[in-house]
Amino acid sequence: MRRQLPLAICFVMGVSMVVQFFIPHRVSQEFYRTILDWYRIVFAFSLVLGTGTLIKVHWAKISKKSKGWQYSIITIGGLVFMLAVGFITGIQEGTLFMKIFEYVEVPLEATMFSLLAFYIASAAYRAFRARTVEATLLLIAAVVLMLGRIPFGYYLWHKIPGIAEWILTNPNMAAKRGIVIGVGLGMISTALKIILGIERSYIGGGK
Repeated sequence: MRRQLPLAICFVMGVSMVVQFFIPHRVSQEFYRTILDWYRIVFAFSLVLGTGTLIKVHWAKISKKSKGWQYSIITIGGLVFMLAVGFITGIQEGTLFMKIFEYVEVPLEATMFSLLAFYIASAAYRAFRARTVEATLLLIAAVVLMLGRIPFGYYLWHKIPGIAEWILTNPNMAAKRGIVIGVGLGMISTALKIILGIERSYIGGGK
């Protein structure tokens, strides 16, 4: 029963949410809005569950003094501190909570993403080595696009920006749409497997 009931609920709700898109009726729309309200409630409980799991994992690392346990202290301390500040001062603009977010969290995220630029540059250097025909085409397209996005490319040859725009709007867009269609088909396949009970990993089981 512990497995059959979640599978039955998933099947009924999955089919209902698919069918309601094809029934433009007031009852169907009201059902959809009700499910969205329930989704927010479930999300709130999952947020509490995720916070509890975070504390449990890091507290275990602190207790066992595992490698990097000092960072776990900072993680739990930051979590408790931000929760306290949010409850005491609120989360409106100008509060201490928002100031910490704007002057600590945002610069940290910007630093992290700026470091990613070096990894991307390193990966691009390895990918752009003209060892095959495909890599050569990729290298040529990348060079044209980079030149087409800076003023130097226009001064080098006035048609380079137009060629770069053509690459973005034609070959690049065609490949992008193909990837999006493939992702969409994969999502549909996964959803059908979950609705029909073929995929059961979300309840802790295999096939």
